[in-house]
Amino acid sequence: MTTKRTARPTAPLLLAATLLTATVALYMALVAFGNITDFGTNQQFVRHVLAMDTTFKDEDLMWRAVESPVLQDTAYVLIIIWETLSALVLITATVLWVTALRHGSAARARHWSVLGLLMVMLLFGAGFMAIGGEWFAMWQSADWNGLDAALRVFVLSGIVLLVVNLPGTGTGTGAGAGAGARATAPEA
Repeated sequence: MTTKRTARPTAPLLLAATLLTATVALYMALVAFGNITDFGTNQQFVRHVLAMDTTFKDEDLMWRAVESPVLQDTAYVLIIIWETLSALVLITATVLWVTALRHGSAARARHWSVLGLLMVMLLFGAGFMAIGGEWFAMWQSADWNGLDAALRVFVLSGIVLLVVNLPGTGTGTGAGAGAGARATAPEA
């Protein structure tokens, strides 16, 4: 007869998930804070990307340009709201990871981390890289091209997403345990 033991979350992986989630939370909080307190800098960025005024001005693409300052500013405000919500979700996740370091159960921390990290990845992947980079041809602009920065944040968030979902970072039971979380001990 074999008995099943459930793997307990390991302290190093919990610490890694905590610190990495906290890093992305800090980054997003600083981005949101910067955009709120220095509204004009990135407002100009968003306006130029949406207006496509520094692209190659290919007539086959220029119909996509959004030249209305009201629509441009609305898009920018929505970006700031999304950044702020992402930061708050990741701050919540960080607090839950700290609690998990003390008590060992990380299911809620993992849940909030996944939610927050996916929010960041959607913003930087779908929003900045796909919509800004491809739809509005941001890649063509020498002055207003944020694709490298967006890719860095997208990759960082993806790595953190992988870490928080490693088998040793969950509760060790149920669906959140991940592959390899259960070990069988031989009969004594």
